[in-house]
Amino acid sequence: MRILLVDDSKTMRNIQKAVLAQLGHTEILEACDGQDALSKAPAFRADLMLVDWNMPNMDGLTFVKAWRSNNKTTPIIMVTTEAEKSRVIEAIKAGVNNYVVKPFTPDLLSQRIQETLAKCGQSAAA
Repeated sequence: MRILLVDDSKTMRNIQKAVLAQLGHTEILEACDGQDALSKAPAFRADLMLVDWNMPNMDGLTFVKAWRSNNKTTPIIMVTTEAEKSRVIEAIKAGVNNYVVKPFTPDLLSQRIQETLAKCGQSAAA
């Protein structure tokens, strides 16, 4: 499974990569912000995207809206410190399939990935 990680924090990307590796996912492409992700995503053809909300240049919500304008099917999980209900609703309206609030446990991230893929009719197999 091909996964695009979009987060301006290298540390956070490394944490997510470690969790994904435990789940058997090794085809991972990193992007440091929404603009970087938009330039890399079409060629990479991700099966899943983990997107941070707060980033420089282009935030995660703007990225999700831009991506969804042409791609309705790629499962997207927003991984962010934004925990208010209104923000969660805003992200879902923009097109995210699931939501994880930082800090998270590896188990929670794993659970959200499996839930999201099941909802989107994909398997969590690597």
